[in-house]
Amino acid sequence: MNKKNLQKVIELRHLLHQHPELSMEEKWTKKTLITFLKEHTNLVIQDRGQWFYAAYQKGKEYKNIAFRADFDAIKVEEGIELSYGSKNPGVAHKCGHDGHSAVLVALAMEVDQQGADQNVFFLFQHGEEIAKGAAECREIIDEEEIDEIYAFHNRSGAPRHAIQVIDGTSNFGSVGMVIEMKGSPTHASQPEFGKNPAYAIARVITGLEKATKEAGSQGMLLSTVVGVDVGEEAFGIAASEGKLLVTLRGEIEAELERLLRAVEKKAGIEGAADGLDVKISYEDRFPVTSNNKKSVDKVRRVAKEQGLTVIELKEAMRGSEDFGYYLEKTKGALFFIGNGEDHPEIHTEEYDFPDDIIETAVNMFMGLLK
Repeated sequence: MNKKNLQKVIELRHLLHQHPELSMEEKWTKKTLITFLKEHTNLVIQDRGQWFYAAYQKGKEYKNIAFRADFDAIKVEEGIELSYGSKNPGVAHKCGHDGHSAVLVALAMEVDQQGADQNVFFLFQHGEEIAKGAAECREIIDEEEIDEIYAFHNRSGAPRHAIQVIDGTSNFGSVGMVIEMKGSPTHASQPEFGKNPAYAIARVITGLEKATKEAGSQGMLLSTVVGVDVGEEAFGIAASEGKLLVTLRGEIEAELERLLRAVEKKAGIEGAADGLDVKISYEDRFPVTSNNKKSVDKVRRVAKEQGLTVIELKEAMRGSEDFGYYLEKTKGALFFIGNGEDHPEIHTEEYDFPDDIIETAVNMFMGLLK
């Protein structure tokens, strides 16, 4: 790619890194990205509120391809000394979304300057970490009649610049399940006169393993208790309210849905047995990210043409990625680019996106365009 463009987007990446913003709060980030694109390209910008996209228009008779980057940060301290370290205490770009955005800006600059034989849409997405961004942005697929969409994620533990691919599921789907149970209080010396949710919640927890086994047969399913809150520190009063937080995770969407319904049913049965009011709600709903094989084959071909190492993943990532919302509507693929085998893991204080994989990612995207 153009070396002047590369230097500019590295500087942009460092600027984004200094001003991280949490999911659904990315006002400065979005404004900065739009300003940069307006200053350095002639692309049409479509501002959609919390997210936006830039468009290169070749003509109505051409196919429409999209590339996505996320731009939210996470609640982690900046644990290393950087000249461009986070200026927002407790918030940092420790997932590499600053790098993803820099790559997409660089791609936009390259396409604007070189042209392309397709209509190209550069989608900048908010709220990836909490699975709300793609759920909102996916309307672009229908509105712009997107034929294919691509994205990459940087990955530590893989050789620097290596391209990792997998057909079908690349990332598990997951959902955060909140089970609230409410009974009635009583004196701790007379538990028979109250309705204590602790026992029903305990039975739901002990029933998770059975529900997980029964819901799936082909793919992996996981149920993880992430929090339990029952009663309060008042030893003369029996608990009357409780909350159970569970993450359900699955490799196959249908099996994950069966698990979700099974746990719902279990909570309802156990709550009713003890005369409790049961309320269930959900957070952070990520669909399974299921790659289109033809799209993955294109990634393989481009990587090999560029002399990059291609690593075939033997199993999907258990961690979720909201890119699956787009792949429910059109074909495409999410692939991975290695940060280095000894590079700190994402979501840790020691992590920082490697600037030298920006060019690798841009060249991969440009290859997919051609």
